[in-house]
Amino acid sequence: QVQLVESGGGLVQPGGSLRLSCAASGSIFSINAMGWYRQAPGNQRELVAAITSGGSTNYAGSVKGRFTISRNNAKNTVYLQMNSLKPEDTAVYYCTANIRARVANPLYDYWGQGTQVTVSS
Repeated sequence: QVQLVESGGGLVQPGGSLRLSCAASGSIFSINAMGWYRQAPGNQRELVAAITSGGSTNYAGSVKGRFTISRNNAKNTVYLQMNSLKPEDTAVYYCTANIRARVANPLYDYWGQGTQVTVSS
């Protein structure tokens, strides 16, 4: 059983910062890419940032230069540092990880439960 547990969401004023964390636990043989998506009310879920096991990163244009994704492979954890937050960043943020639970298992995309980020004065 693999679980992704997110933390770090909350309420912040425009221009402020938040750091999200997501730890994968359970039966894990290997983790490939990890990433963050977000979904605002009435909108589709969209990719925010992703990082490969080797550290290559990819960002949505709307967050490039403001958000930084990183990971600690020893802790099976991915982070999202969010700076210069804007009201339009308000959404539920979900982490995802492409995990092989056991050596003979196929890769599978696991998702966290989501954490609310609200940017408002």
